[in-house]
Amino acid sequence: MAFEVVEFCEPSPEPGRPFPGTSQTVMGVYDVEAEAIEVGRARWREMRSADTRDVMWWIVRVPGETLARWIADRSSPEEQILDLTTNELIVLRH
Repeated sequence: MAFEVVEFCEPSPEPGRPFPGTSQTVMGVYDVEAEAIEVGRARWREMRSADTRDVMWWIVRVPGETLARWIADRSSPEEQILDLTTNELIVLRH
C-alpha cells in the first residue's frame, strides 16, 4: 500500500481580485505511512512560523481515498488522525 502527502493552500484574497481557489499539491508518495506523516509534519511545522495569511493544511491518505489518515492545519498546533471505524477526527497526543 502507498501513502501520499497532500498540501492544500487557499491564498489570502487580494482586495478587488476574485478568489483563485484551493490548490492541491501531492508532495510525495511513500511505502510507509509513518514516513509520509513525517514529511507532512515537517512541512506543517515549517509553515506554522511562516509569514503568510494563506490558509493551508496537509493530509496523508492512500492515493484515491477521500478519507485522510493524518491531518494538520497551519493555524492549529494540533495534529489529528481519523478513526476509520467512526469517521471521527481525533487529536493526536504525543
